[in-house]
Amino acid sequence: MAELADRHYESVYRVALGIVRDADLAADVTQDAFIKALRGLGGFRGDSTFRTWLLTIASNQGRGALRSRGRRHEAPLDAVAPVAAPDMAPDERAGLLDAAAHARACLARLPEKQRMAVQLRLDEGLSFREIGRIIGSSEGASRVNYHHGIRRLREMLGA
Repeated sequence: MAELADRHYESVYRVALGIVRDADLAADVTQDAFIKALRGLGGFRGDSTFRTWLLTIASNQGRGALRSRGRRHEAPLDAVAPVAAPDMAPDERAGLLDAAAHARACLARLPEKQRMAVQLRLDEGLSFREIGRIIGSSEGASRVNYHHGIRRLREMLGA
């Protein structure tokens, strides 16, 4: 399980952070998701990939954490900084950070299913079928959520 945890930690954490929008709570949700997966490993039927199954658990744990907390919190805009080239000029680096912060702020304003569909597709490279399983919708609905989310992001970003 340690190898699987090492391989999937970042993905599980990003899914959790996308739902709870709080770095500390996302770390707790990530840990809880791995514990739940470990305990339920015998129940994994192989209907989906292990990764999809694990991300579904993380998604459910994140939603559960929000329910038990009673309200949502916004993540700080600098929670995930873009990677800049080492030889990038300071003004270019500042522009990149500003653009990334604006994009994250726009992404945070999307409805949950659209935000999750966009994040899972772009960050994790998941198929629409896998996304649907994780966000609790059909493959077609996850595709629609993704496309509506991208369209709304383009509108918000002025692209």
